[in-house]
Amino acid sequence: MLTSASSLAPVASTFRDTVATWLRDFQQRLCAQLEAADGQATFQSDEWQHGSGGGGLSRVIQHGAVLEKGGVNFSAVWGEMSEQAAKVLLMPNPNYFATGVSVVQHPRSPMVPIAHMNVRYFEAGNGEAWFGGGIDLTPIYVDEQQARWFHEQLRAVCNAHNPAYYARFKQWADDYFFLPHRQETRGVGGIFFDRLTVGKDGSREELFAFIQAVGNVFGPTYTELLRQNRDLPFGERQVQWHMLRRARYAEFNLAFDRGTRFGLETGGRTESILMSLPPRCEWHYDQRPAPGSPEAATQQWLRKGVEWLAENPSTL
Repeated sequence: MLTSASSLAPVASTFRDTVATWLRDFQQRLCAQLEAADGQATFQSDEWQHGSGGGGLSRVIQHGAVLEKGGVNFSAVWGEMSEQAAKVLLMPNPNYFATGVSVVQHPRSPMVPIAHMNVRYFEAGNGEAWFGGGIDLTPIYVDEQQARWFHEQLRAVCNAHNPAYYARFKQWADDYFFLPHRQETRGVGGIFFDRLTVGKDGSREELFAFIQAVGNVFGPTYTELLRQNRDLPFGERQVQWHMLRRARYAEFNLAFDRGTRFGLETGGRTESILMSLPPRCEWHYDQRPAPGSPEAATQQWLRKGVEWLAENPSTL
């Protein structure tokens, strides 16, 4: 059993230790990839303890050449949540163990997309165990070819493990990363999956291998998008649109994101939980893109059901 954020056993004694050890190593590898892509800033580390057991390591990058703010957070925590919290979070038992890595990157330029990735493992006190995770992309300006390429990378990962995964998890992402009060998706989607239950949806080894693959594809995919877009020119109009789209991102994370809710409901560390919020964003009354503008074109893509891998997704 893990006893603190810094005491991951060098030789895993249980399956949960095996998962947590891999996640901790993955955090370090991904941070190195993002630092190399940014070329200027480095991640600061902040280790913390959870009140009921375990803890985590928050790693945050700020004021970079490309990344204005980003986080790659690891946690391995356990305890007993309140009856109300267990009901809200659909937990079969109030006792839990949870470990995962959560990633959000907010670039400085409006021409570089925001990205999110999460992989996680849960155990409930009744013995039920499951994996979850996902990757999604939030371009400030949608580039159709880049969105297609992004989805191609995710489909390849899914197909290597289960040919049914991509279509299922792509639809799940469309439904999950959606702002119902705005009637718009957060971005161009990706994949999302929750409660892939050990036994029901596969062996623990099969499901663990899948979340490892999901985690590993994020670094090379996102750093390639950073490379392609980091030097594109922009002006004040693009900055204003960037602030609006960041505000939409904040609305989703505060009102609908399950990870945010889980962390707050279980007494997690607030600074780490709210790492996902952008450093700057703006709300202006009834702000709408001008008809026929690049901003209006992006707005048209923010809908469920876009088949990015179709020959012409814009006609669907």
